[in-house]
Amino acid sequence: MDKKGPEKKARLLAALDKGMVMIHLDARRPGVLVPPSLRNEAHLRLNLSYRFEPPDLAVGEWGVRCTLSFSGSRFKVAVPWSALFAVTSHVTKEFWMYPDDMPAELIQQTMVTTKASVPEPVAEQVAPPEERPRAVLREVERQEERQEESREPVTPPAEAEGPKDEPPAPRRGHLRLVK
Repeated sequence: MDKKGPEKKARLLAALDKGMVMIHLDARRPGVLVPPSLRNEAHLRLNLSYRFEPPDLAVGEWGVRCTLSFSGSRFKVAVPWSALFAVTSHVTKEFWMYPDDMPAELIQQTMVTTKASVPEPVAEQVAPPEERPRAVLREVERQEERQEESREPVTPPAEAEGPKDEPPAPRRGHLRLVK
């Protein structure tokens, strides 16, 4: 048995109990049995689930065996633990990777992709303040407010008797797009 076989087996069985699982494997490894069109795949992904009602799904000391459907045709698949390098749970979105079992070209591809996708730091060029465009915001009254102001304000008698020292309550400003 592969030295990480018991751990892979435990993770796979736990994930299968929750729902659909995707296993990632190197189909070129010895002992892997997949359809002939997929035998040269460095990163083959297979979905497993108890909901597929597989009559022969076996997760054992050697690895995984199951009959799966490929383009409508059934095929008996066998995956030893040494060929399996990752397990993904569709339900919990958990992902377990075993980098020691990953194909070398996938590791290299990941490193190249990572280097290409991370740009090198560039000094940020900020325009001097005098060259930056300036936005000027000003308060614009709404039509309803203008109409209300043109009418005579009605003050209730209780307010007329109150102290005159208090400043009026500030009005809320509103921004309006003017083209």
